[in-house]
Amino acid sequence: MSRYDVVVMGAGHNGLTAAAYLAKAGKKVLVLERKPHFGGGVSTRELIQPGFWHDEHSNVHIMIQGNPMLRNDELGLLGKFGLDYIYPELPHASVWEDGTRVLSWKDLDRTCEGIAQFSEKDAEAYRKFAGASMAAIPMFMSGLYAPPFPMGAFVAMMDQSSEGRFLLDVMQRSALDVVNQYFESDLLKIHIVRMVTENLQLPEELGTGMGAFLMPGIIHTYGCSMPRGGSGELSKSLVRAIEHWGGEVRCNAEVRRVIVSSGKAVGLELTDGEQFMAKDGVIGAIHPHVLRKFVAETPEPVLERAERVTPSTFSINLTHLTLREQLKLKAGNETNAMMTELMDFYTVRDMLLEYDKLQRGEVSERLIAGGDNTIFDPSRAPAGAGVFYGVNFAPYDLHDGGSAAWDEKKEEYSDKALAQYRKFYSNLTDDNITGRLVRSPVDHERDSPASFVKGDIHGCAPFFYQTVGHRPTPDLGSLRVPEIEGLYLVGPFMHPGGGVFGAGRATAIQMMDDLDIDYDKVCGGSV
Repeated sequence: MSRYDVVVMGAGHNGLTAAAYLAKAGKKVLVLERKPHFGGGVSTRELIQPGFWHDEHSNVHIMIQGNPMLRNDELGLLGKFGLDYIYPELPHASVWEDGTRVLSWKDLDRTCEGIAQFSEKDAEAYRKFAGASMAAIPMFMSGLYAPPFPMGAFVAMMDQSSEGRFLLDVMQRSALDVVNQYFESDLLKIHIVRMVTENLQLPEELGTGMGAFLMPGIIHTYGCSMPRGGSGELSKSLVRAIEHWGGEVRCNAEVRRVIVSSGKAVGLELTDGEQFMAKDGVIGAIHPHVLRKFVAETPEPVLERAERVTPSTFSINLTHLTLREQLKLKAGNETNAMMTELMDFYTVRDMLLEYDKLQRGEVSERLIAGGDNTIFDPSRAPAGAGVFYGVNFAPYDLHDGGSAAWDEKKEEYSDKALAQYRKFYSNLTDDNITGRLVRSPVDHERDSPASFVKGDIHGCAPFFYQTVGHRPTPDLGSLRVPEIEGLYLVGPFMHPGGGVFGAGRATAIQMMDDLDIDYDKVCGGSV
């Protein structure tokens, strides 16, 4: 039996983030990871051939750019532990089959000049819209990386000002409703909505409007980025930080349960029976749907509500390719953005019909995104070669065969998506593809069964009733488990949501507060 101050279940980037902050605070920390490598959804590995580095799940890091962890380099990830982000001038581009383009440059003026080429009215509307979005960023960001407000207090606070009431209204609308209110051009509406749906939300789902409002502000304030060397470099830098402060990260260590004694979480037990005791508390990347499995002592009403958490409406079928040579975009490689959406639908109606398929258990090969990561980072492959990351939106439960049919059908759906990609790339030919690996929604679930339940790599749906202090449930929104003292939660299903946020910072703040540790003092010092 080994003894620590804090033990952490799961070495995804959120667990590593929380662990790094607590290690910096002087705690003896151990992180236990089921898989043979750390990083969870933020990992980069040689999946197909040596020398070709693929992002297993997350690819582009957007929301974390507003996190003080990076903005103030609180953990020294940028200054000391080797993390280096690539920021292109063109964060987001939509490219149509006929060569039509809508480009969101980091520079707002340049973006508006492009929009004016097809709609002067929308160019001016977008300038005002983006300005309002950028103005709201500081207030909104301040709440994303700290423990969330209780829902009631949040609504009451927002209701005290016209600006707050406006944001509260937007939060409860759909992304489609928001763009319809502000813009007339289908091209611009599609450009914005299509990017927002990368958060695994349908355009018409209520409670998703904030994404449409905030994304322009984020793009023109922070841009979009990926770590040099791949998404997993973020996780690597966090492990370096943990080890620098005396912490440990142990892989091939599958947790069976949280050890609870007299209503307090006191450690973790592995499937082989080994136990690791924690004096101050336990942090777990435990999806609400599997909370019962790992913490059966949780009160039954809490477990029942946790098991009713709504997953995202769809997932992704992800295609990894190794390429003999870098891809060539027919519209010109200068159009490659950090996020490149490839489309052959020109009306909002046509786009919505494709999203409708996802709700009916069908895969739409037209809903794709991605590209060659070596365009921005040649270090990801041998000289001149390419690494392709291709996202195809897909339901977890297929209409024909349910989730069990994915193992048989994932290659077929990847083939259809590949045919769609070939409309946009001149050299995505069989002779240029030297290897392929397809990861279905079921594969994502297998990869992280305690986090990516039902293939939801974003944890759970981003609906209004699953936000702030109600994410994932009102019981668990405080980042703690009721009546289990000392048990804290991290993961994409917790506030502020799925994706790469560095949200483990909020869990660390909550735990430090409970332990009477001065967070500002810890993060104000040198690394």
